[in-house]
Amino acid sequence: MIRFVLNVLWLIFGGGIVLAVGYGIAALICFLLVVTIPFGVAALRLANYSLWPFGRTLVPKPGAGAGSGFANVLWVVLAGWWLALSHIVAGVALCVTLIGIPFGIANFKLVPAAFWPLGREVADLP
Repeated sequence: MIRFVLNVLWLIFGGGIVLAVGYGIAALICFLLVVTIPFGVAALRLANYSLWPFGRTLVPKPGAGAGSGFANVLWVVLAGWWLALSHIVAGVALCVTLIGIPFGIANFKLVPAAFWPLGREVADLP
């Protein structure tokens, strides 16, 4: 029940909708170019995760090989480092206030997803 409440508050006050829309737009742009479709899939995964982060985590995807590692390096160079940095800055800013600490923690959870998204999948916590 607490996860549901935190997720609803995240949607309203924590920026979940804004993050999901931003990642969704990035996914659409990636889908326009055939070569960047795997990055579009990763951006949709990030949109889904950023929309409802509490009670979920990232786990390694079985069967992800060297291709996802190479694509992750390309992702880090092009977009991952500034996405991760923006989540760190937002997390620190939210943790300054007592009420914003859970939202700051959610932003910190999004850092590894934004930095290295390929070869991982979002799973529900037990």
